[in-house]
Amino acid sequence: MAFERKKIGEILVEMGSLAPAEMRLVLDRQPLLGRRFGEVALAEGLIGDDVLAQALARQFGLEFVDLVKSPPAGELAETIPAELMLRFECVPVREDAAGLTVAIADPTRLRALDDLEMLLDRRLEHAVAPKGQIAALIERGQGSQQVLQEVSEDFKLQLVKETDKGEEVLSIEKLTEDASPIIRLIDSTLFDALNKRASDIHIETSLEGVVIKYRVDGVLFRATEPLDIRFQGPIISRIKVMSELDIAERRIPQDGRFKVRMAGKSIDFRVSIMPSIHGEDAVIRILDKENIAKDLHGLTLDVLGIDEREKVRLRRKIREPYGMVLVTGPTGSGKTTTLYAAMTEIFNEQEKLITIEDPVEYQLKGVVQIPVNEKKGLTFARGLRSILRHDPDKIMVGEIRDPETAQIAVQSALTGHLVFTTVHANNVFDVLGRFLHMGIDPHNFVSCLNCVLAQRLVRKICTHCKRPVSYSREMLDDAGLDGARYEHHPFFEGGGCRECNGQGYHGRSAIVELLELTDDLREMILDKTPISQLKEAARAAGTLFLRESAVNKMLAGLTTLEEINRVTFAEKVGAL
Repeated sequence: MAFERKKIGEILVEMGSLAPAEMRLVLDRQPLLGRRFGEVALAEGLIGDDVLAQALARQFGLEFVDLVKSPPAGELAETIPAELMLRFECVPVREDAAGLTVAIADPTRLRALDDLEMLLDRRLEHAVAPKGQIAALIERGQGSQQVLQEVSEDFKLQLVKETDKGEEVLSIEKLTEDASPIIRLIDSTLFDALNKRASDIHIETSLEGVVIKYRVDGVLFRATEPLDIRFQGPIISRIKVMSELDIAERRIPQDGRFKVRMAGKSIDFRVSIMPSIHGEDAVIRILDKENIAKDLHGLTLDVLGIDEREKVRLRRKIREPYGMVLVTGPTGSGKTTTLYAAMTEIFNEQEKLITIEDPVEYQLKGVVQIPVNEKKGLTFARGLRSILRHDPDKIMVGEIRDPETAQIAVQSALTGHLVFTTVHANNVFDVLGRFLHMGIDPHNFVSCLNCVLAQRLVRKICTHCKRPVSYSREMLDDAGLDGARYEHHPFFEGGGCRECNGQGYHGRSAIVELLELTDDLREMILDKTPISQLKEAARAAGTLFLRESAVNKMLAGLTTLEEINRVTFAEKVGAL
């Protein structure tokens, strides 16, 4: 008598994942859709692909693997060529005495699995994993070199050329007859960088060759081994063609931009070409607006990771009827995101909110946003003047770069508007000097200023490879902490895994110092009181400085000592 497997619907009911009535609904829908039971249940939203994978594993007597909770070791990816992983929708998960175990989504593809065994010339053990997890692992796990060599034909990037008539989509093949390895290398590098959440791609030339690096969570790491130096010229030329720059000019810096359409969405790239002693280097800034929009969906101050005490103080300041809220910090410290979050929180239909930005990174619902266009004469200063004639209640100025913009912003804050803006400075007190050096009247400036927020971003420990770590008393003392007090405090670090590209960190969180301008502080600033006394007065008024905010993040187990030393100065922390 032949062994008869249980039907997948019955197994799902036994698991409690599907009600009997839902099973009958799926059976009724099957003939109409012409698909298998599990596919119909997925399409109807009755189950997730993880539940289906568990049911298939039970049906075929195979092991179920959750690739998120138990990610395979990185070196296993080398055991199966990327092209075969894509073709057979499988990933290697374990290698032991019994052989190589591969995770598959569909154990009914018996012939395909036999073909895979033949191609690899080795016996395989099978396990079942959710289809989405397998696809994500394959997509994320392949470096640009491997994609270049094996699967460069499996995805196509389309270059978008903007014309006066709108957007003209140019396939890469149209730009050059020869789909050369260089084109495929650039394609795969862009593809790989997007999958690894990179904000920038650095292409550097040195004596050892051409090195491609990604900036992820504010830190650079190598994406590939060095490429042969002879590829440097073609790589830079390809980037120049995409950005419509002068290929013949190699002695001066050039800036450009291009847009790529991939998987149905448009992504902007800004390009900076710089001559160096070994040739030209390139930096490509990735502006994935749709990803930004997804990250900022429901954006409030709560999601930025700001300390609860500071959040309460900041919320009070952004709800004041007029004055200036100033956010400061270096490039890439999240200043604009904080202002977006503040404006999202205070938005209501009764007030007019207008921004002027360079560029507009994310569209805020209900807010009038104006992009700076210096080529056409629309500067921050000129745009800000026009905004004031547009009857605004609250204004955001993306950045104060010159005395004229500073003067108009201060006048706006003095005449009944609430102005949000940013300026480049290291801390809350450096901001005062920056404005005074721009020739702004000190009395007007401190009168209009509600608060100054200095901000940095610290990397968060990856939750997938988080592990305890101990710091010696000397290390803690050197970091400005009381070594005797915190020697036995539980600290953590990331070991490095596939999820975090071996870095030990995944994502970032904001640390801030918020200076609220009181009448006493205003008088001290106008009297040119030394910074040391201003700091003491600010601390007494409730300001928590950047180093203290960073230390609190470390003590809470969110980041590491190494990371807070990278972002802030090690100094004796008063309250800790």
